[in-house]
Amino acid sequence: MSTLGLIAGKGIYPRLVLDAARRKGLTIVMAAFEGETSVELAESADYHQWMRLGQLGVLIDYFKKQNVTQAMMAGQITPSRLFDLRPDFRTLMILATLKKRNAETLFGAVADELQKNGIVLLPATTHLEDSLAGVGLLAGPKPSRSFFSDLEIGWPVAKAISALDIGQSIVLKKGTILAVEGYDGTNATIRRGGELGKGAAVLIKVSKPRQDMRFDVPVIGPDTLKICAESGVSALVVESKKTLLLLPDEIRQLAQQFNLTLWGKDN
Repeated sequence: MSTLGLIAGKGIYPRLVLDAARRKGLTIVMAAFEGETSVELAESADYHQWMRLGQLGVLIDYFKKQNVTQAMMAGQITPSRLFDLRPDFRTLMILATLKKRNAETLFGAVADELQKNGIVLLPATTHLEDSLAGVGLLAGPKPSRSFFSDLEIGWPVAKAISALDIGQSIVLKKGTILAVEGYDGTNATIRRGGELGKGAAVLIKVSKPRQDMRFDVPVIGPDTLKICAESGVSALVVESKKTLLLLPDEIRQLAQQFNLTLWGKDN
């Protein structure tokens, strides 16, 4: 593979993928989305084309024209925009086949359509394998006894809500569940739980039982730790080998600065 098709959303994630792929000598062909992808990021790719969410036909035609046979999804798309699509005919045909419409089913259908057109969607961890979370203490101070008690209680709860496709994060304190992630996302969950816990709360973020690693991979970045610190969350648990730590050196520095424990747990 000498060319990578990068379907880029918001945040630092697509930038890290671009930089890592370029270090391996790959040519970057980017699909950029209006109102989501940063202009600076798009212009740093070797080739880029702007399109609207829902223009799957445009995306496939563009990648085929650029001889893209392998692609990646990286970066967040604003969740509310999934309900405000302006689909082209190709997307309409896909939507008509979906009984359940959410990010997972929509992106899964997109991946299948890409495959039919000779474009393989790679795991979203490709080129960033070294940034996958390990096991045990990853950063910050050693956890307290109460942390392990909350982890024992909270882990099966987080896995249960992820299996029900409700969310992938919870916040708890002293055995009490303070916040469960829903449509509002992880950051809002941290703020809600932190406000109720008033300090020393624990955030647990897991993968789904059948997580499709081609998209929607759990991600933790520096902003996550900053929001935890601002909200009174003192410990963060992630699922090892299934969670990307973006800018891990900065994450470790912030964990030390905020006295925040970052812990990796295998399932």
